[in-house]
Amino acid sequence: MSAATGMERPRIVIAGGGLAGLSLALALKRALAEGIDVVMCDPALRRDPHGDKRSYAIAAAARRMLEALGIWAGIADRAQPILDMVITDSRLQDPVRPTFLTFAGEVDGHEPFAHMVTAGDLTATLLEACRDSGVDLRAEGVRGFAVQGARTDVVLAEGGSLAASLLVAADGARSRLREQAGIGWISWPYRQSGIVATIVHERDHEGRAVEHFLPSGPFAILPLKPEPQADGSFRHRSSIVWTERAQNVPALLESHPEDLLIELERRFGLQLGKLAFETRPQAFPLSFGVARSFVAERLALLGDAAHVIHPIAGQGLNLGLHDAAALAEIVTDAMRLGMDPGAADVLDRYERARRADITAMGMMTDGLNRLFSNDALPVRLIRDLGLGLVDRMPGLKRFFIREAAGVSERQPRLLRGEAL
Repeated sequence: MSAATGMERPRIVIAGGGLAGLSLALALKRALAEGIDVVMCDPALRRDPHGDKRSYAIAAAARRMLEALGIWAGIADRAQPILDMVITDSRLQDPVRPTFLTFAGEVDGHEPFAHMVTAGDLTATLLEACRDSGVDLRAEGVRGFAVQGARTDVVLAEGGSLAASLLVAADGARSRLREQAGIGWISWPYRQSGIVATIVHERDHEGRAVEHFLPSGPFAILPLKPEPQADGSFRHRSSIVWTERAQNVPALLESHPEDLLIELERRFGLQLGKLAFETRPQAFPLSFGVARSFVAERLALLGDAAHVIHPIAGQGLNLGLHDAAALAEIVTDAMRLGMDPGAADVLDRYERARRADITAMGMMTDGLNRLFSNDALPVRLIRDLGLGLVDRMPGLKRFFIREAAGVSERQPRLLRGEAL
């Protein structure tokens, strides 16, 4: 036992049981096993994870990470590969939506550049793997912390405290732990909301994702795994991310269901036949946010506590999983060298590893939203010309697909499919 910390071995406490936090916990325990204690604290651990019907696009690099962690096999049969993608740009009232850009959905070795999975399936699989690996799952929150030299005392919401080498704040965009650490937050609203829902349609989507750029914001149709029915048929489903001007959203969601379905059809189109809502539409205000620092003394920010971006490229969750892969690798390598996982030089490596990637992705999504949520005719002509040029340049299209897939030799080992 260390006299300085009062711990038999290093302990890492993760405040927040979302997908990024669970992935980090599992990666650390799989890599270091009995050499580390990993404690996850979140009141939401009391809930049934299968109740979360949201859907996420898991990029190829993140899928490789889940495979390296040994959990992809548990959800692969419920994951829908995105086989191709179509991008259009039009006004809502236009009778025809011309296609300006198409992408085949494959990267190296005919691997789909993304899969659609439900949050409930992925969360449940991660939770089971964390329990089996020895992660200490506690259904209570973290109220605060106090750094005491070589440790931080993590104060639990229901009383008591834990001595830790490192506290990971994965407690969302309104992170209390980030605020307590005095880390600044740069942000601005988009005056848009994202409406999300699962849609049922008559015809098969054939694995195609569609992004309609409309003046109020992008309208994305993302394919979900068809559900087999008792009569041998399939229930065809897609997830939508409907970006709308914030002032229009209350009236839309409060409208009669048939009126809302008409508005959906105007944006979705009828190429997949008759539509119906499988889940009730929910709206979330959209904004940009990034922490001035991703670390403080014995504290690291993870996921939405570190950054929030526009969903136009579907990269929010993937950025959080990249955080988890980077932090797990840095902590694992440090501990194998006998270093303190919460030491300043270790955390500085994490800051350097993530800052450029997050800044670049934030700037890209912010710029794309400002460019495409714009109905000015000269802007539309320029962007449509640009989309058309990209469509005619196979090398550039391959570059964009690899970027969307997150595939790079510079990525952390887990994102390359390699064990820590």
